[in-house]
Amino acid sequence: METLAKIFPFLESLEGYTSRYFKDDLSAGLTVAIMLVPQGMAYAYLAGMPPIYGLYGGLIPLFLYALFGTSRQLSIGPVAVSALLVLEGFRQIAEPGSSEYIQLVILGGLMIGVIQLLLSMLRLGFLVNFLSHPVLAGFTSAAAIIIAISQLKDFLGIPIPRFSYSYETAWYAINHLGEANWISVVICSVSITVMLALRSMSRSIPGALIVVVAATLLSWGLDLQQYGLEIIRDVPAGLPAFELPLLDLEVAEGIMPIVLTIAIIGIVESISIAKVLESKHEDYDIRPNQELFAIGISKIGGAFFQAIPTSGSFTRSAINDDAGGRTTISSMVTALLIVLTLLFLTPLFYYLPKAVLAAIILLAVRSLFDFKEAIFLWKTDKRDLTMMLITFQATLTFGIEEGVFTGVLLSIGTVLLKSSKPHYGILGKVQGTKNYRNIDRFPDAEQMPDELLIRFDDQLYFANAAYFKDVINERTEPEDGIKAVFMDARSMHHIDSSGLHALTDIHNRLKRLGIEFYMTSAIGPVRDLLHKAGFYEKVGEAYFFQDLHQAVLAYRKRKSEKK
Repeated sequence: METLAKIFPFLESLEGYTSRYFKDDLSAGLTVAIMLVPQGMAYAYLAGMPPIYGLYGGLIPLFLYALFGTSRQLSIGPVAVSALLVLEGFRQIAEPGSSEYIQLVILGGLMIGVIQLLLSMLRLGFLVNFLSHPVLAGFTSAAAIIIAISQLKDFLGIPIPRFSYSYETAWYAINHLGEANWISVVICSVSITVMLALRSMSRSIPGALIVVVAATLLSWGLDLQQYGLEIIRDVPAGLPAFELPLLDLEVAEGIMPIVLTIAIIGIVESISIAKVLESKHEDYDIRPNQELFAIGISKIGGAFFQAIPTSGSFTRSAINDDAGGRTTISSMVTALLIVLTLLFLTPLFYYLPKAVLAAIILLAVRSLFDFKEAIFLWKTDKRDLTMMLITFQATLTFGIEEGVFTGVLLSIGTVLLKSSKPHYGILGKVQGTKNYRNIDRFPDAEQMPDELLIRFDDQLYFANAAYFKDVINERTEPEDGIKAVFMDARSMHHIDSSGLHALTDIHNRLKRLGIEFYMTSAIGPVRDLLHKAGFYEKVGEAYFFQDLHQAVLAYRKRKSEKK
C-alpha cells in the first residue's frame, strides 16, 4: 500500500477521510469550476485556439493530476502565461485558429508533457533553478504587458493585423482609435469594473461567471452583434474524442524551442504554487520529482483528448484552498462539472461577447505585473533588480523565447560571476574571546602584523581557484611582513582538482617566502579529499587544526621557541 501511495499520492489523502472532508472538497470543486469555465475559454482564446479547447484543458489534465500530484490544493488548467507562450510560439508557423494551428498546439502539449516526464524520471528538476526569481518576475511582468496589448483588438472591437512585436500592435491600435466599436469598449470596461467590485466584496463571488451570464443575455436580448459586437458564436457540445496528436518529426523539431520554454515556465509556475500551498498545511509534503511526473502525465493525457497545454493556476489554487479544498477530490469535482458543461451548456455561450473574454484576461494578468518585487529588489539587491529589468526589456523588445533565453543566461552568468569572485573575510580575534570575526564588521578585532587570517566563503573549484591564489598572493608580498597564513576552511564545502592545484601552488610559494601555512576547520569530506591527494603529507599534519584559535596558539608557541 505504501509503495502504491508513492505512485498515487491521492491514496495517502484518503487516510482518515470523512464526510466533512468530502463536503469541503465538493464546495471547493464547485467554486473552482465556476471560475474555470470562463477562464478556460478566455485563455484558449488568448492562445489562438477556439474557446472549447480551454474547457477540454479542464478535463483529463485535472483527473490525472488529482491521481498523481502531491499537492492537495493545486489547481491545474489553462493559464494566461502558457496561453501567451503558445500563441507567440506557434503563430509563426500557422494561422491561429486554423486546423493546422490546432494540431500544432496539441502536439506541443504532448511534447511539453514528455519533456517534463523525462525530467522527472531522470530527477533533473533542479535544472529549472537556473530561472531565478528576479528573471521570472521580469519575464512575467513583460508577459502581462504583451497579453494586455494582445487584447486591444477585442477591447476596441477593431481588427488588428498580427505584428511580430507588441509595440507595433499598440501603435496600430493608437492610430486607429477612431474606428473603435464603443459597445465593445463599454462592455469590456464595465465587465472589468464589475469583477473588481465583486472581488473586493468577497473572493468567493464568481465575478467572471456573473459577467459572462449578464453580458451573454444582454448581447442576445439586444441583438448587439448587428452593431458590430464580436461574439463567440458556435461552441461544440459533447466530450472530446480520443485522438492521436499529429506525429511529425520535422514539425516537432521546428517547435522544440518554444516547447522547451513552455515546459520550463510551467514547471516553475506549478511547483512554486505547490510549495506556497504546502507551507500553509502540515499534513502533506511536496515531492518535486513526483510533481514533475504529475504535471507531465497530465499534459500527455490531455493531448490525446485535445486539451491545450495546462499548468498550475495561482488564482484558482488559492481559491481552492480558501474554499476549504482538503484533497485532490476537489479537482475531480471540478472536472466532473466541466463534463456537465461540455454535455449540456456550451450552446448557451453562442452570444458571449469576445470583449468579456478580453476583460477576464486583462483582469487576470494584472497580478502578473510584479511591481512590488522591483521595489523590494531596489532596496535589497541592485544586481538582481538589473537582471529583472534586462529580462523585462528583452521580452518586450525581442519576444517571449528571447526574453526567457536572456533570463536563463543572466541567471547562469550571475551564478558564475558570484562564484568566480566569492566573498572572503580577513579575520581578527574578538577581544576577551576565542572567536575570530571579519574585521570589516568587527573593526576592533585584534590583528597581529605578521599573521594573515583569512576565511574563503565558497567551494574552491576551477571557476575561482585563480582568484583565490591572487587574493593570497596580493596579501603576502614580502613587504607585507607576513610570517604565517591561516586559512579558515569552514565555508569550503568542496574542493576540486583545480582547487587542489591552487592550494599546492599557494603552499609552495609561501614556503619559498618563508611563510608558514595553516589550514583550519575543514569539514570531513574536504579533509578526506586532502588526505587522498597527499596534501596533508606535503604540508605536514602539524599545520592542520580543527580550531582556528588553536592553530594561532600553536604558531605563536613555535615562534617563541625559535627565539
